[in-house]
Amino acid sequence: MELRGTRGPMGGQDLRGQGLGFGIAAPGTPASSIITAVQQQEYSASIWLRRRDKLEHSQQKCIVIFALLCCFAVLVALIFSAVDVWGEDEDGITEENCSKNCRAVLVENIPEDISLLDNGTAHVPLSVGLYSLLDRAIRVVEIVSPLWLLNSSDYESSFQPAARQGRALLSRLQGLKAKGIQLKISSGMIDSTELKMLARHNAEVHYVNMTALTKGHLLSSFWVVDRRHFYIGSASMDWRSLATRKELGVLVYNCSCLALDLHRVFSLYYGLQYRDFIPSFWSKRLFALFNKDAPLDFTINNTKAQAYISSSPDVFIPKHRSNDLEAISWVIQEARHFIYISIIDYLPLLSSNAHKYWSRIDGLIREALILRKVRVRLLISCWEKTEPLTFNFIWSLRSLCMEQANCSMEAKFFNPRVQRDGSLQGINHNRFMVTDRAIYLGNLDWVGNEFLFNAGAGLVISQPEGIEDRNSTVVEQLRAAFDRDWFSRHTRSLQANKIPICIKHQNNRPVPGKASHIDNGPMPIRTGQHDTAPAPMRNSHKDDGHTLVKTRYHDERPTKIDHQGFANGVVPIIDSYRERGQVKISNLDTSQLQNKGSYQDNPMDPPSQSAESSGSREMSNRSL
Repeated sequence: MELRGTRGPMGGQDLRGQGLGFGIAAPGTPASSIITAVQQQEYSASIWLRRRDKLEHSQQKCIVIFALLCCFAVLVALIFSAVDVWGEDEDGITEENCSKNCRAVLVENIPEDISLLDNGTAHVPLSVGLYSLLDRAIRVVEIVSPLWLLNSSDYESSFQPAARQGRALLSRLQGLKAKGIQLKISSGMIDSTELKMLARHNAEVHYVNMTALTKGHLLSSFWVVDRRHFYIGSASMDWRSLATRKELGVLVYNCSCLALDLHRVFSLYYGLQYRDFIPSFWSKRLFALFNKDAPLDFTINNTKAQAYISSSPDVFIPKHRSNDLEAISWVIQEARHFIYISIIDYLPLLSSNAHKYWSRIDGLIREALILRKVRVRLLISCWEKTEPLTFNFIWSLRSLCMEQANCSMEAKFFNPRVQRDGSLQGINHNRFMVTDRAIYLGNLDWVGNEFLFNAGAGLVISQPEGIEDRNSTVVEQLRAAFDRDWFSRHTRSLQANKIPICIKHQNNRPVPGKASHIDNGPMPIRTGQHDTAPAPMRNSHKDDGHTLVKTRYHDERPTKIDHQGFANGVVPIIDSYRERGQVKISNLDTSQLQNKGSYQDNPMDPPSQSAESSGSREMSNRSL
């Protein structure tokens, strides 16, 4: 564009270009000044355009950055909200200010018809101990239990008057609402009438879908009250745990350090409601406060001790938490003189498509026997769900001490009884181990699948040996409880190459006036689910006119014998520890009599050398 600052032919001002708004100088202004002004205007316009482009570009960058920040914030929120943790500040209780001066009390449920030696080892009844926790509750009661079956039927109560204790406990739990106490429950049972009833009384019930998470079961059993007191043990919220089963646990009072740590295990379960996946990251509020490498140093019953909480399975373990296998291993490895174990089932197998040997605990026991010469006693329940392979593994352990000096491995079985209604009475549900230095009290049986798939919790307490009054220590109290059970008349020693006749075989005998039914299937490996109903009355007649009997006590396979054989004088061998003094007549030789009144079948007789494996030759005549 050409601009000329000249006059027109008539001497007037040439106004060309003024309409462009460039602010042309007044008449008489030199052309160079006009050009300079136009260039300045063009420069200013280009600057403004560049600034506008930069501003638009900066705004776009800010929008992108803001969007990324929002996405990152949402991602972080999703990660750290993977487990919903109840409570903001955990009532202000921290690792630094928690209570470390604690008191522990052993609680037991011993059925009425089980008479144990009165040697001063009786403990607080389980129902009384649980009521004491409810009496101390102020704000919140948190409960985890594998079963919720507190309401016994009128039929069951007619046989077991103590079954009414379950109803009484359920009533106490319902009454927490009136006191302004919050009740929180984590459970794997979704069809419990008791849980639905408690939910109607303002209890907060969270269900954990263990099948989707681990293909296992929620077997943890503990209470936490106000994050100050807690219970942990073998009993579940089942009327049978308060009436017909032998249970053992521990109550710990005014111990907010351990109670807070156990509360974090509860919070983990509580936050898994309705989830079908296990979070990759756990909230920091779920991290363990203490473990086997950094236990709690505290005082319990006026004696110094160390303790920590363990849990299972590994996929449920946040940072710093020791798992149950680590806890059990540590207690076994620290033992120097003895290891006493009382559990329902002992089976070092993993059950999948094919059984696989599981050596974690079995190998540690063998190491303690052979390398450290530690005395081992194993007390196992002998009942209808006992896997026959259990006896093979125990024989294998006992065979290690053949011809070995200072090697002692003993095994006994605690036998329940059959009631008039066909249910089992007095099953030993204890799950603990005590050594000369420590105890482990847990929720799981010592079966491989339990620790890999099922959720459980455990308590480890260790105390030094140099304590003057050891009778006040938890270690000594639990040892006294084990010794009482071990020497009671309800236990039987494992004999050489003899499979004990557990309750499932006794129940196959004829019951007059009852219909017949026999379960001929193989005994499955226990996967962790408790039996949820009383055992039915077992009978021994099948519709085909034959009877299943045992022809050899070392053979688990039943044999069919025609009823006409009894008329011919052929009587099957009956192997039952209850039928002492009866005559055994072989179906091959009717003249051969064997009296069963020997010491093997008399639980009142003292343990003989056959019950000991130290220096024994009892297994040399027959291979395993």
